[in-house]
Amino acid sequence: MRLPTPDAVAGAARARDRKCRRRLGEKDFVSGPGAHFGCTDREMNVDKQDVGTRRMSRINKATRWASALMAAGAAGAMPVAHAEIELGKGFSIAGFLDMSYSNFSPDEGSSTESIGIDQFETTFKYAGSQGVSAQVDIEYGEGFDGSDDETFVEQAFVTKAFTEQFSVKVGRFLSYSGWETEEPTGLFQFSGTGYAKYFYGFYQNGASAFYGGSKFALMGSVVTSPFNPNDRNSVEDVDDKMGYEVGLALMPADGLTAKAFFISDQDTDTDVVNVWASYAAAGFTFAGEFNTVEYGASSAVVDGDGDGFLLMGNYATGPLGFTVRYHDFEIQTASGATADDGSAITLAPSYKVGDNLLLVFEYRMDESDTNGDSDTVAVEALFTF
Repeated sequence: MRLPTPDAVAGAARARDRKCRRRLGEKDFVSGPGAHFGCTDREMNVDKQDVGTRRMSRINKATRWASALMAAGAAGAMPVAHAEIELGKGFSIAGFLDMSYSNFSPDEGSSTESIGIDQFETTFKYAGSQGVSAQVDIEYGEGFDGSDDETFVEQAFVTKAFTEQFSVKVGRFLSYSGWETEEPTGLFQFSGTGYAKYFYGFYQNGASAFYGGSKFALMGSVVTSPFNPNDRNSVEDVDDKMGYEVGLALMPADGLTAKAFFISDQDTDTDVVNVWASYAAAGFTFAGEFNTVEYGASSAVVDGDGDGFLLMGNYATGPLGFTVRYHDFEIQTASGATADDGSAITLAPSYKVGDNLLLVFEYRMDESDTNGDSDTVAVEALFTF
């Protein structure tokens, strides 16, 4: 096994991390290790005996917040839907434009503001014959290597549907894992938690199979890396290994969904478990997620580990919506030191101006031992087509 290289692997983490911070109005500060992406460790002196206490504290937090959300009927607006534009037989396009203003105010330091286009994306789809289809997503935004705004192919894959239930796709595609979507069109609020770089798969190169039944679904992928879309297993004199992702989805009743994923990256010796469940009824949507990661001797956080969770409640009626979310996570080194951590409560009212335009307002209060405490106010305009 080998350590991830700064050029090939760490760039994907920087891009994802910067994308999240950009949406929060933050500058590029050091935020600890990129876990399975190879960013620099940020050590703190922590008593090893305190590790279990802090983990139990996070579990207690989850219990308290679950009770609070259910009692209050906590609520964000449902994301706006895409309306595909038919260009010809079997050929269609869809996309979105995401713009925002944000003000990031750390407890220590000066405030920073950000305004502009966060992302523009166009999806091209083609439905051919014999169950063969293709999809290509072109994005204007920050590249996979963490570079400034550029236009690039985010994902491109070909799918063969053998039956109505079973299909296989090959190319570059997004991981199945994670409650929160990579794109803003699937979020119930403006910002992501920021812990996706530790607990979710990313864009991947390889092959994936999917079987969907009426009450359950199975999925699995064999890829060059579950976390790094720049990995092509093409480095000379390096024994590149494949990565894997498997998942199970259960839909036992209307509105109720539960999913579990196991992700393994052989190159970086990283194993991730992601589990989430959601329930939607009468305008309410509730969701909970738990994540854990284990690092081996070849990972960026040698023999370290981490876990995190989120709880979310959403209510939408007519054009109005409101979301409440709480999340908490911690990444630790082998000695028990905190490499990265954070928790936040997010409040996000929203207003659907029309079928294709959604306005989201957000207030977020972050607490972190490694990154400091902060408050963020943001306004987002999301247009879909």
